[in-house]
Amino acid sequence: MNGLIGKKIGMTSIFDDRGRNIACTVIEAGPCVVTQVKTEDTDGYTALQLGYGEAKEKNTTNPLLGHFQNAKTSPKRKVIEFRDFDIVDKTIGETINVDEVFVEGDLVSAVGTSKGKGFQGVVKRHNFRGVNDATHGQHNRLRAPGSIGAASYPAKVFKGMRMAGRDGGERVKIKNLQVVKIFPEQNLLLLKGAVPGHKGAYVIIEK
Repeated sequence: MNGLIGKKIGMTSIFDDRGRNIACTVIEAGPCVVTQVKTEDTDGYTALQLGYGEAKEKNTTNPLLGHFQNAKTSPKRKVIEFRDFDIVDKTIGETINVDEVFVEGDLVSAVGTSKGKGFQGVVKRHNFRGVNDATHGQHNRLRAPGSIGAASYPAKVFKGMRMAGRDGGERVKIKNLQVVKIFPEQNLLLLKGAVPGHKGAYVIIEK
């Protein structure tokens, strides 16, 4: 599985060959540094470990500092492993750019952390309708969850009941996003549609 680590820059739009306006997400995909090469002989499987984003030494743990020193690179913010990477001629310390992995027209997956929305009710969190009929004695019940359990049996609320609570801030994977445009000079990737996360959030682009 090929892929790169990137950062979400923002949204834009682009016109295709038929003149349609396509909403796109701009991602700075790479450059990523190879921090470790795993093989069948040493690890039991093949993989490339990539690092992205500059980090300060004071904010990096000593084990990671030694790991990056062995890779002859500066500390990185994100380190992700991609198994069965097609590019097998890379060695530790080399750089992988966006045009080495993706081409225009590819279908990729984007993995990121969704925006946190805080504590939300059931209407926003689970798409409940609420009590729509407000003419029959309903008061302050338009966005209420309704009954959450029975009476003497089972005398408890089952686990997994959809209720109000913290929303967002979860790992989300969006599949089948089309690569609309690539700008190799800036390592920019334009993906058709939305990608999870806020501006500046780190994302994983898998192919």
